[in-house]
Amino acid sequence: MRPLGSRSWLQAGKPASSHRLARVIGSLALGVLATVGLAALFGAAPIAALAALTRGAVGSADGLTESVLAAIPLLFTGLGVAVAFHCHLWNIGAEGQLLVGELAGVALATHAARWPAAALLPAVLGAGALAGAGWAAIAAALRVYRCVPEVISTIMLNFVALYLVSWAVTGPLKEPGQDIPRTVLIPAAARLPALGSRGLHSGLLLALLSAVVIGFLLIYTVPGFRIRAVGLGPEAAAAAGMPVRQTLMLAFLVSGALAGLAGGVQLAGVTYRVYGGSSPGTGYTAIAVALVGRLHPLGVLLAAFFFGALMAGSNEMQRTAGVSSVIAYVIQAVALLALIAWPTFNPNPSGENAKARKREGREPDRTDHHGNTETRRGAEGDS
Repeated sequence: MRPLGSRSWLQAGKPASSHRLARVIGSLALGVLATVGLAALFGAAPIAALAALTRGAVGSADGLTESVLAAIPLLFTGLGVAVAFHCHLWNIGAEGQLLVGELAGVALATHAARWPAAALLPAVLGAGALAGAGWAAIAAALRVYRCVPEVISTIMLNFVALYLVSWAVTGPLKEPGQDIPRTVLIPAAARLPALGSRGLHSGLLLALLSAVVIGFLLIYTVPGFRIRAVGLGPEAAAAAGMPVRQTLMLAFLVSGALAGLAGGVQLAGVTYRVYGGSSPGTGYTAIAVALVGRLHPLGVLLAAFFFGALMAGSNEMQRTAGVSSVIAYVIQAVALLALIAWPTFNPNPSGENAKARKREGREPDRTDHHGNTETRRGAEGDS
């Protein structure tokens, strides 16, 4: 099967060159080096801190399990953010969509506790996905029909979702007889099957399947082609007869559904209940995961594991090396800033543009003494 619009897919972020791979690896390495420098600055042994970080992330079976468990929700939400970004939608609301997905899942599991596992578990996961999509639909409708910037609406909806969860766990869904703001445990029939004996759950398989499905959607299907086309140029897509509004809505709904599914999987595989009072931050980290992964499903998968490993390793670093676990967020921030800034250091942009134009049958750009650029067609193009 031939990819639809494969050229635009490459332009939209497929990690097809060693230069792009070097940018990502270099940015992540810079983040780790910044951590080592900060550890030394505050009196900790940098080598010991780095060793503890590595040991906690991948140095043992338990550490590797913790890294994978942390990566699973990041993969779901990272894929969701990537789909939205492909359509040039800045979905900053994956955090809120995850929260409402988790809340919808626990509400259903609580009220349908007597359902058989064959029906209850899929229903819980489906409720999470539908809740996330519904929450994203609010921002999507505001963007499409009222031209409200989705950056503003999705951020505000994150706070609404957080306070909605806080109300639910201290009110209608609160565990009876407990002062802690939390819900009751979901029944065993609503929990994901375990993979092995170390706490890993089958949500990992669902996350990997989601990456494959999203990759297929974006590359090989007409809706995926429209998502990328609208993201690259909504005016051109509209001129080509594509339904721009419907495509924007679709991208937002898919993005929200993936984030909501992340909440459902966390509920059914890790926490088994919902707590109030704080936000996990997974949806915000997902933005970094999507950008570091270059919006490509495989890249998002690798970035999700890297950030998950950082979270798991930082806990070990705090226990054994005395370096606070929040240092993981420093690594994320430095890596992301380096990745964003890296393209400004392109040593020969005009040479690369000239080669690309030569392959397309065009002559290089010519700049006049006023600084204006003129693109000239080659002999074949003029004829």
